[in-house]
Amino acid sequence: MTKVLIGNIADIDAKGSRTFRLDDTEIAVFRLSDGDVKAVENRCPHKGGKLSEGMVCGQVVHCPLHDWKIDLKSGKVHEPDDGCVTTFETEVDRANGSIYINIRG
Repeated sequence: MTKVLIGNIADIDAKGSRTFRLDDTEIAVFRLSDGDVKAVENRCPHKGGKLSEGMVCGQVVHCPLHDWKIDLKSGKVHEPDDGCVTTFETEVDRANGSIYINIRG
């Protein structure tokens, strides 16, 4: 597993997001209201909407195109819709605020 530095917690507002590209994948990084940080592929499985532009409620992001609800922890789409996005394990260094994602491979 490879650990990749992607930014600093201070750069993301609570309930906000930032994006970055890793090879051919755009990743959305969300800072939840409880301070937790989640990262998912920035593409809704329905019509490809940019999840980074969606509204965050708790542990869920709402796709801005058709309001599909995607769990930021598991990547699963809430019923009655169906699908899944790739999730990335995140780590935050609380001493300096650095955010890392772990890449499998």
